Amino acid sequence: MSGTDRSEREGKTVAGLELRELECFLVLAEELHFGRTGERLYVSQSRVSQLLSALERRVGGRLVRRTSRRVALTPLGERFVERLRPAYGGLRDAVEDARTAARGVEGSLRIGFQGTADTRLAAAVRAFRSAHPECAADLVEIPLADPFGGVREGAVDAAVVLLPVEEPDLVLGPVFSRRPQTVAVAQDHPFASRTAVTAAEVAGTPLVTAAPPASAYWRAAQAPTAVPGPAVTTLQEGLTQVAAGRAGMLLCRPTAAYHRREDVAFVPVEGVPESALGLVWHRDGESAGVREFARTLASRGVSL
Repeated sequence: MSGTDRSEREGKTVAGLELRELECFLVLAEELHFGRTGERLYVSQSRVSQLLSALERRVGGRLVRRTSRRVALTPLGERFVERLRPAYGGLRDAVEDARTAARGVEGSLRIGFQGTADTRLAAAVRAFRSAHPECAADLVEIPLADPFGGVREGAVDAAVVLLPVEEPDLVLGPVFSRRPQTVAVAQDHPFASRTAVTAAEVAGTPLVTAAPPASAYWRAAQAPTAVPGPAVTTLQEGLTQVAAGRAGMLLCRPTAAYHRREDVAFVPVEGVPESALGLVWHRDGESAGVREFARTLASRGVSL
């Protein structure tokens, strides 16, 4: 047999070891009695014999010598149990640590937000911190033009983003903060003196759009217009374009109130869908912290 064939065979043998067989052998090495071993493992004596025989076949030698009067380890068995016990203990501890981490909420949790962290989101973070003091929860601003990139790249564990969300690799959790929309325009814009404008009027007006890499459907939802305006990457950049008279920009009323400025007017829009926020996370990145934060949002009555 060549060295390559031998290595492949040994690798398959190691990979083929069954944890139940190893556990059975370790208990048998302590008890030196098939009946008591079966009792500890909640299996029959015959099952103990089967597990031991299977392990001996995989190892390629006798591990236990059994007579009518006693059970004893062979020299190979003594050597094997000496090496196996610490390795098996380490493996068991690693599994238990993983289970504890999956159940517990500790470490850090980074929640992304776009533009403004509204009062509900800030209150939810405070409640989460109070309930889980061992987990450091922080709010991290993410670009307006890249609502999902931070979650995909691991820069944040979850993100509060403007809807809609149609990303197959992301999970959409609680949806909240459904609010009427306003259109932000420069003070000398024809809309600035109006008490309200219609969706049709907004659709015929240049609107600030989000730049890529935001998905096309998401960008269209934030700027439902037939006349695209300048593409921006941040909310502040968008408001600067508005103040300069380049275009209007759709914002929910709380965001408009938070960013109120003298050179921009915020006019209610009738007939457009309400703005809404949702918590999203990657399907492969769900953790106990993310699940608990989602529950915190929902339990505070923000889920709609």
